[in-house]
Amino acid sequence: MHEVKIQLTEPQEAFVFSKARHPAMVAGFGAGKSEAAVVRLALLALQYPRMDFAFVEPTFDLVRLIAWPRFAGIFERWGIGFELNKGDNIGTLENGSQIIFRSADAPERLVGFEVADAIIDEIDTLKEAHASDVWTKMLGRCRQSKPNGAVNTLAAVSTPEGFKFVYKTWGRDPKPGYELIKAPTNSNPYLPAGYVEQLRAAYSSAQLSAYLDGDFVNLVSGSVYSEFDRQENGTFETIRVSEPLHIGMDFNVGNMSAVIGVMRQGNPMALDELTGIRDTPAMIDTIKSRYKGHAINIYPDASGGSRKSINASLSDIVLLRNAGFTVLAHASNPPVKDRVLALSQMIHNQGKRRLLVNPDRCPSLTEALEQQAYDKNGEPDKANGLDHLNDALGYFIFYKYGISRGPVRFAQIMGA
Repeated sequence: MHEVKIQLTEPQEAFVFSKARHPAMVAGFGAGKSEAAVVRLALLALQYPRMDFAFVEPTFDLVRLIAWPRFAGIFERWGIGFELNKGDNIGTLENGSQIIFRSADAPERLVGFEVADAIIDEIDTLKEAHASDVWTKMLGRCRQSKPNGAVNTLAAVSTPEGFKFVYKTWGRDPKPGYELIKAPTNSNPYLPAGYVEQLRAAYSSAQLSAYLDGDFVNLVSGSVYSEFDRQENGTFETIRVSEPLHIGMDFNVGNMSAVIGVMRQGNPMALDELTGIRDTPAMIDTIKSRYKGHAINIYPDASGGSRKSINASLSDIVLLRNAGFTVLAHASNPPVKDRVLALSQMIHNQGKRRLLVNPDRCPSLTEALEQQAYDKNGEPDKANGLDHLNDALGYFIFYKYGISRGPVRFAQIMGA
């Protein structure tokens, strides 16, 4: 095997030599992700003579503009023979290994070949469902047996494009074998002078978090809670023994949600969450079981006063009160924009962040606050399920801190 000299940044080195089955390098602009991808696959092709490898770009234009020149250039620098057949989109090394170049624009065409290892470039620039399809197709391609018995690998590199495929696969709850390597722009000491300053002048703060720091942030225009920051609004506090609990609750058939809050020094903290609860009786049982010894205050969706749960004679709110909980609800829900405004002001208002959230105990709430955007009608989007916990928290916050537009009527909660 040839001895080659390579110069890598710390994140590049971590990705190139990762032993994980599915490493991903998520990088800011100029951090060298595409170079790292080319180096990784080139070294694998040198390590395993007469085997096949695949490099996938989002489009064939990028195959021609990025992949071909980079592979040709790196093998030339290393003094290794490399012949490119542009008609077949295959490059052959002097050791007999082949690099198959493919485009991700038509996942159904990613068939008819087998490789030992593969890399997908800029996977997060694809639509989420498209990226998932490409990833699944390429997983099926990586099945050539290596002579030393090493596992087949499929890797990816990309800028982070919000909370899409890369975040859900590597960032949120990665499966065994999935390794995330982050590479901020400033990890590359070889960038031209003024490059970072140009980016700062051209992009919003959210875009800079993604494209400079390699962070997952909401890049959707019109984020509902754009000021929420899991670090700035974060806390590691947990529920204390016998502490009164303030629970915001959203009613949904088969998918009830609740945010478990506390009040400390006049400020709210969200310290636990309940999701996917079947119905109100099941929610009551869960709360009683999990939070024994606590005084329970419920701030429910006011529509629960008329919605029937299990027993046609009992509303959801009556069930909660009959369970011994203190139920605090207005006669009707506030306008959505008022509830959103109340929650937004608790998240960040005039430099102060009064609402704190434990991201470890409230992972789904944290994601919902980060990701929920407005729909085409200017309303908080409800299509992807991010609304339930935000709504639950919003009922609690509005009741405690919302500004009334006039006389407030309180619901008359009658017993059964």
